[in-house]
Amino acid sequence: MSLKPLDIIAAALLIIGGLNWGLMGFFDYNPVGVVFGSATIYGRVLYALVGLSALYGIVLWRGMHCRICRP
Repeated sequence: MSLKPLDIIAAALLIIGGLNWGLMGFFDYNPVGVVFGSATIYGRVLYALVGLSALYGIVLWRGMHCRICRP
Protein backbone atom coordinates (compact mmCIF):
# COMPACT_ATOMS: atom_id res chain seq x y z
CA MET A 1 0.00 0.00 0.00
CA SER A 2 1.60 3.26 -1.10
CA LEU A 3 0.84 6.62 0.39
CA LYS A 4 -0.71 9.33 -1.73
CA PRO A 5 0.59 12.90 -1.41
CA LEU A 6 -2.68 13.83 0.33
CA ASP A 7 -2.04 11.12 2.95
CA ILE A 8 1.42 12.53 3.67
CA ILE A 9 0.15 16.12 3.90
CA ALA A 10 -2.70 15.08 6.20
CA ALA A 11 -0.32 13.12 8.43
CA ALA A 12 2.08 16.08 8.66
CA LEU A 13 -0.77 18.44 9.59
CA LEU A 14 -2.05 16.01 12.22
CA ILE A 15 1.43 15.81 13.74
CA ILE A 16 1.68 19.62 13.78
CA GLY A 17 -1.76 19.87 15.38
CA GLY A 18 -0.98 17.20 17.96
CA LEU A 19 2.29 18.82 18.96
CA ASN A 20 0.60 22.21 19.19
CA TRP A 21 -2.14 20.83 21.47
CA GLY A 22 0.44 19.00 23.58
CA LEU A 23 2.49 22.15 24.07
CA MET A 24 -0.64 24.11 24.90
CA GLY A 25 -1.77 21.51 27.42
CA PHE A 26 1.53 20.93 29.17
CA PHE A 27 3.18 24.33 28.98
CA ASP A 28 0.43 26.82 28.01
CA TYR A 29 2.51 27.63 24.92
CA ASN A 30 0.92 28.07 21.49
CA PRO A 31 3.57 27.85 18.75
CA VAL A 32 1.04 28.54 15.99
CA GLY A 33 0.01 31.72 17.77
CA VAL A 34 3.65 32.71 18.20
CA VAL A 35 4.49 32.15 14.53
CA PHE A 36 1.33 33.55 12.94
CA GLY A 37 -0.07 35.83 15.64
CA SER A 38 -2.92 35.20 18.02
CA ALA A 39 -5.90 35.75 15.71
CA THR A 40 -4.63 36.09 12.15
CA ILE A 41 -6.10 34.55 9.04
CA TYR A 42 -2.95 32.41 8.63
CA GLY A 43 -3.41 30.78 12.03
CA ARG A 44 -7.09 30.18 11.35
CA VAL A 45 -6.28 28.60 7.98
CA LEU A 46 -3.72 26.32 9.61
CA TYR A 47 -6.19 25.27 12.30
CA ALA A 48 -8.85 24.65 9.63
CA LEU A 49 -6.42 22.51 7.62
CA VAL A 50 -5.56 20.49 10.73
CA GLY A 51 -9.29 19.95 11.32
CA LEU A 52 -9.82 18.85 7.73
CA SER A 53 -6.85 16.50 8.06
CA ALA A 54 -8.46 14.95 11.12
CA LEU A 55 -11.68 14.37 9.19
CA TYR A 56 -9.68 12.86 6.34
CA GLY A 57 -7.88 10.64 8.86
CA ILE A 58 -11.20 9.45 10.29
CA VAL A 59 -12.45 8.52 6.81
CA LEU A 60 -9.13 6.86 5.95
CA TRP A 61 -9.07 4.92 9.23
CA ARG A 62 -12.65 3.79 8.75
CA GLY A 63 -11.76 2.50 5.29
CA MET A 64 -8.75 0.61 6.64
CA HIS A 65 -10.80 -0.79 9.51
CA CYS A 66 -13.50 -2.08 7.17
CA ARG A 67 -10.90 -3.80 4.96
CA ILE A 68 -9.45 -5.52 8.03
CA CYS A 69 -12.87 -6.76 9.19
CA ARG A 70 -13.86 -8.11 5.77
CA PRO A 71 -11.06 -10.02 4.04
